[in-house]
Amino acid sequence: MIEAAHRLNTVEEYYFSKKLREVNLLKAAGMPIINLGIGSPDLQPPQKVITALTEGFQDSNAHKYQSYQGLPELREAMADFYREHFQVSLSPMTEVLPLMGSKEGIMHISMAYLNEGDEVLIPNPGYPTYQSVTKLLGAEPVFYELDEANNWLPDLLALEKLDLTKVKLMWLNYPHMPTGAHATYKMFEELVSFAKRNSILIINDNPYSFILNDAPKSILSVKGAKEVCLELNSLSKTFNMAGWRVGMVLGDGAHISNILKVKSNMDSGMFYGIQKGAIEALHCSKLWYLSLNSVYEQRRELVWKLADALNCTYDKNASGLFIWAKLPPLIDAEEYIDVILKNNHIFITPGTIFGTKGAGYIRFSLCATIEDLEEAIARVK
Repeated sequence: MIEAAHRLNTVEEYYFSKKLREVNLLKAAGMPIINLGIGSPDLQPPQKVITALTEGFQDSNAHKYQSYQGLPELREAMADFYREHFQVSLSPMTEVLPLMGSKEGIMHISMAYLNEGDEVLIPNPGYPTYQSVTKLLGAEPVFYELDEANNWLPDLLALEKLDLTKVKLMWLNYPHMPTGAHATYKMFEELVSFAKRNSILIINDNPYSFILNDAPKSILSVKGAKEVCLELNSLSKTFNMAGWRVGMVLGDGAHISNILKVKSNMDSGMFYGIQKGAIEALHCSKLWYLSLNSVYEQRRELVWKLADALNCTYDKNASGLFIWAKLPPLIDAEEYIDVILKNNHIFITPGTIFGTKGAGYIRFSLCATIEDLEEAIARVK
């Protein structure tokens, strides 16, 4: 056998990649599994988005290589989107870069800025990809703990006491996944000041702003933020386009140029029809967001009932596609979700996959039908 690269010893296969194989085997064996584990939107994108995609197939340029920077009109639509919803002005020429999903952007940003031995501030609990990409590049994760008592926000006083001389990047994710916590504008201001004092590049990963959230925020709206901040965003959750793989990274032109050096060596542009569909999505009216959230509000009410039936507690002010629920004391989350999967045929995510601060918590997805949620409640009562 040819030996694999040593970097593979630093990471495991992504949790959902492994766990969904188990879930699918149970389904294949005839088990009526209700999947409340993964945040894969089950609703359709806007019809005009699908129409733009299909019409794009007929364009004479559709099947050629596309620009590494995306169609100019796509970058303009992204800049317009940020101006309208976040009051952030961006140059579509230099400060906007379309991505094949924001997960791609985590790798590209990390490759553009990290050397072996650099350190990266990573939230705990937080999205596992921040840690795995950091390790794959030979950099060192430095976890900053988020706590329910502090509304799942960073403790900057504690961070300032650390030796930050090797820290190059800091990952943020607000609205936060998995907890659904919100950052305040004041917190963003403090984070920008922290980044400037310590020469750290902060990246806010921001795909959940429009899901059950009346006040979308961007860290780039803070004065001077572009000097030390980037923001990732995605069409996956906002427009039910997860499988399309459309995201964006936004910030100062020098940072975007560095990321493009990596990206342009990794792919040959996004399919033309997908870009045309994305443009239509970004031009959706407020009615789209209202109709989308009306569905999620109904589902959230049912997930709260399911959490109640499991004797869990949760924050009704949280936003996003998930309900982050605290288990009764002394219950192990991973053992608990396996029991629920075996006995009730419901798949729920254990909080521990998001870090040690996820111990004692579980996460429910809202990406399930009313019928499935009602059935899940009936199974556990």
